[in-house]
Amino acid sequence: MSGDLASSFSPADIEATLYQKWVSAGYFTADATSSKPAFSIVLPPPNVTGVLHIGHALDQTLQDCLSRMKRMKGFEVLWLPGMDHAGIATQNVVEKQLATDGKSRHDLGREEFVKKVWEWKAESGGAILEQMKRLGSSVDWSRERFTMDEAMSNSVVTLFKKMHDAGLIYRAERIINWCPRCLTALSDIEVEHQDDSGEFVSVRYGEGEQSITVATTRPETMMGDGAVAVHPDDPRYKHMVGTSVLLPLVNRMIPIIADELVDPDFGTGAVKVTAAHDPNDFEMAVRHNVPFVVIMNEHGVMDGTGTEFDGMDRFEARVAVVEKLRSLGRIVAEKRPYIHAVGHCSRCDTTVEPRLSKQWFVKVAPLAKASADAVRNGSVTIEPKELEPRYFDWVDNMHDWCISRQLWWGHRIPVWYGPNGDVVVVGPGESAPAGYTQDPDVLDTWFSSGQWAFSTFGWPEKTADLAKFYPTSVLVTGYDILFFWVVRMMMMSTFAMDGVPPFKTIMLHGLVRDQFGKKMSKSRGNVIDPIEFMDKYGADALRFTLARGANPGTDQALAEDWIGGSRNFATKLWNATRFAMMNGATVEGELPAVDSLNAIDKWILSRLSETVSEVDSLLEKYEFARACEILYHFAWDDLCDWYLEVSKETFAGADSQNTKRVLGHVLDQLLRLLHPVMPFITEQLWTTLTGAESLVIAKWPVADAAHVDKASEKLVTQMQEIITDVRRFRNDQGIKTSLKIPARFVAKGAIADYSSAMAFVLRLELGEITPSAKVEIGSVKVEFDLTGSIDVVAERARLEKDLAAAIKDKQTAEVKLNNDGFMAKAPESVVVEIRERLAKTSSDIERLTAQLGALPSA
Repeated sequence: MSGDLASSFSPADIEATLYQKWVSAGYFTADATSSKPAFSIVLPPPNVTGVLHIGHALDQTLQDCLSRMKRMKGFEVLWLPGMDHAGIATQNVVEKQLATDGKSRHDLGREEFVKKVWEWKAESGGAILEQMKRLGSSVDWSRERFTMDEAMSNSVVTLFKKMHDAGLIYRAERIINWCPRCLTALSDIEVEHQDDSGEFVSVRYGEGEQSITVATTRPETMMGDGAVAVHPDDPRYKHMVGTSVLLPLVNRMIPIIADELVDPDFGTGAVKVTAAHDPNDFEMAVRHNVPFVVIMNEHGVMDGTGTEFDGMDRFEARVAVVEKLRSLGRIVAEKRPYIHAVGHCSRCDTTVEPRLSKQWFVKVAPLAKASADAVRNGSVTIEPKELEPRYFDWVDNMHDWCISRQLWWGHRIPVWYGPNGDVVVVGPGESAPAGYTQDPDVLDTWFSSGQWAFSTFGWPEKTADLAKFYPTSVLVTGYDILFFWVVRMMMMSTFAMDGVPPFKTIMLHGLVRDQFGKKMSKSRGNVIDPIEFMDKYGADALRFTLARGANPGTDQALAEDWIGGSRNFATKLWNATRFAMMNGATVEGELPAVDSLNAIDKWILSRLSETVSEVDSLLEKYEFARACEILYHFAWDDLCDWYLEVSKETFAGADSQNTKRVLGHVLDQLLRLLHPVMPFITEQLWTTLTGAESLVIAKWPVADAAHVDKASEKLVTQMQEIITDVRRFRNDQGIKTSLKIPARFVAKGAIADYSSAMAFVLRLELGEITPSAKVEIGSVKVEFDLTGSIDVVAERARLEKDLAAAIKDKQTAEVKLNNDGFMAKAPESVVVEIRERLAKTSSDIERLTAQLGALPSA
C-alpha cells in the first residue's frame, strides 16, 4: 500500500493533480501501430465560442465512461477532441467587439477581419476544452483538431471538388432561409420554428365577378405576387382558372392558376403566389412559369415595388399595407391574434425571411439513400432502436442542402469565375487561371463538421490513424442533434469513404431538464452550471448523477440535491476504504480458497461476481443508468451497510486474515468498476489501497462464476432479516442503540453459527438469561432480558394509548367505507385516501399488539 488517506474527502485536493498525472503519463494517447483491437470515438466538436453546459457534461461523461472501460478491457482507445469554427456565431462575436470601437468588418476588409478572428480564437476561443479537463475527459489531446486547421481545410476542399465532379454540388437560384440580421443564408437545421402571434388577413383581388379573395399571414409580400392559385378540383373557382385578376396596390394583372399543392380547406382556398419569397410558391411558379418578383432587399426592407412602402422594414410595411387595403375597402376578414409557426435564426433569433437567391447546394437524394440503407441493412445500429423512425423520417425526406454562407469566417468556397462566365473548382495544390475571381462566400459550418469522422484522421491521405480507427466504434450524442449533425456525417462519410459509414453505432441520449422536467433556460432561471457544481461537489459527483439518470434516448431530470447525494456516495466510498485500510484490508497475495471462507465472505464475493457481470453487460448496451444503480446499491448497501457491519466481529478477532483479504479484493474490483464513471476518487482510493500505478491502465474486472454461492446469499439474507427485525424491536421499545442488552438466539442449522456476529452488530450480550421479551423471525427466535432496560409500565401505557387511537381510526374508516350513501357521493381521491388509512391503521394495530405482547410483565 502506498500511503494513508486523508481523514475526509476533498475533491479539490485531488482532481487537477490526478488529471495532469494522466496526461503527462500519456495514458490517453492512442497508438495507431498497436496490435490491440481499436475502439474510437470522435467528440462532437463544440463551438469555439462555447462554454461547457450541462448537456456537454452529460455527453462527455458517457463518452468518457465508454472510453475508460474499453481502455481497461485492453482496447487501443482513441477519443479524439476538437472544436468547430462556428461560422455565424464566431463572426458575430468578433463583429460585436469591433462595434464597441465603432467599426464594422467592412472597415477592416476581409483579410484583416479574418486575421482578427484568428487572434480572438487564440486569446479567447476554446475555453470549453480546458473545462473538459475539469470533468476528467480522457481525450487524446495530441490529436486535438479544429475545423479550420490546414489539414481540415485540405479535406474540405478535396471533398467539395470530389462531390462537384460527381454532380452532387450545384449552383442555382432557389428559395433559401435568409437572416436579415446575420446577412447570410441558413440551412433548414439552422432555423428554429416557434409559435408567433401574427394576423391572418383575407384580401379581395380584382373587381366584381372577376374578384377573388386570398388569405395570407404576410400581406406585405403581395406586391411580389405573380399569380393566384386554387386547387384544380375546387368547384368555387374552376370557372376562374386561366383568367386574370387585378393585383391591388401595384395595379398589375396576374393569372389565376390551378395547382394540387393548394389546400382548399385553408383560408378561402385561394392563395397568393409570391415566387421570390416563399418556398412552396417557388415550386408552383416553376411548374406554371409564373414570374419571380423580388420586392425586398437583404436587410428585410421593402425595395423595388414602386410604391409608398419602399424603404419600410418588412414588419412596418405589414401594418402599413393592411391599413392601405382597409382604406381601399379590400379587407374582407381579419383574424388577430393568429398563432402560427415562424422560422427564427438559431444564432440571433431574428425572424427568417424566405428569399430567392443564387446559392450552392448539395444534391442530397443519393447521399440520403445511402445513409438510410446503412441503418436498414444493419451496417449502423441506432441505440435505442425506438429512435430509428425519427432518423428515417428525416433522412428519407431531406431537401437539397444550401451550403453557401455570406460570411467571411469559414472555408472559402473553392470556386473561381472567369471573365467569360467560366467556372473552375480549384482543389488542393491547384491554382485558378489568371484573371479568375474566387467566390466570396464560405461553406456552411456543417459541411466541414460533417467530415469530422474521417477528416480528423488525416483524409484524404491514407494515414495510419484512418486505417486503424475508421470507422469509429460509436457516436454518442443527444437525440436533438440527430438531424443536425449525425445525418450529415452519415452522408458525407459514406460518400468520401467509398460506402463505409462513419460509425458502427449511434448512441442517442436525452436532454437534461430541471427537477420538474422543464427545459433549462436562462429566462426560467433553472440552468445548472456544471462548473459551479463541480466546484461545489466535485466532478465525480456530477458525473455519477448524470450517468445515473442516463437511460438511452430519454430525457432526464436533474436537481442540485441529487448531485449532493452523489457527493455523499463519494464520501461513503472514501470512508469505507479508509476503514478497510485501518483494519488491515489487503490486496496482497492470492484470494483464500472459497472453501476456507465463512458464509459472509462467500456472500460478498458472490454479490461482487454478479455485480461485475451485470454492470459489464449493461455498460456494453449503453444502459448507464441501470449500471450506476447496481453499483450504487452494491457499494452502499451490500458492502458498507452489511458486509462491513456483520464482519466487524471478525475484524476485532485474531482470525481475520481471510476477511481482510476478501475486503481488499472487493474494494479493488469495485473501484475498477466505478472508475469509468467516477475517475478521480476511484484513482486516489485505488492507488492508495493497492500501491499500483493507475486505474486508467488497470484491467477491467471479470466475473468469477466460481464465487457465485446461492446458499451463502440465502443465509446472509436471513441474517439481514433478523438484524432488521431486532433493530426495529429495539427502536419500538425505545432502547438506546448504545445500550447492550442481555439476549440469546434460539436457532438451528447454519444460521446458529452466526449468532455472535449478529449480536456484535446488534449490541446484544449473549448468555443464559431469563427472557422477558422475544422476537421471532421465521424459525429463529431472539429472546431478551429487558429488566432495567426500559420502564415497562410507562412503555405499556404508551403502546396501549397508541393502540386505542389506531383502533378508533380503523373503525371510523370502516364506517365510511360501509356507508353506501357516502361512497356514492365521495370523490374517488377521498375514497382512495380512506382505504389507505384503513390499511395503515390495520398494520399499526398488528405492530402495536405485537409490541405489547413482547413486553415483559410488570
